[in-house]
Amino acid sequence: MASRFRSPQLLLVPVRVLLFTLLAAMLSFAVSLLLGILGIVVLTEVRGSPLDLTFAYRHVALPVAIAAAILVLILASVVEIRQYLRAKSLANIERMSY
Repeated sequence: MASRFRSPQLLLVPVRVLLFTLLAAMLSFAVSLLLGILGIVVLTEVRGSPLDLTFAYRHVALPVAIAAAILVLILASVVEIRQYLRAKSLANIERMSY
């Protein structure tokens, strides 16, 4: 008798982890860049200094995006591996019940 559920696929785990890491890194880069630009604009208005937005790219957005990508990579790997192992054990239990 064929199983109703598909068995979990180990090859899809790294694909999902990398895709989620890329999306989270891009989102964190965009948000930190926006906040960095707003902070620099406010700071230059208060100080009266010339506006230099390259600081927001180099020293705010890029380090935040790298740190977020590393953190998301680790957390997504742990979550996906746990989910794969859980699905694998449930598939084994289901297969033994027939």
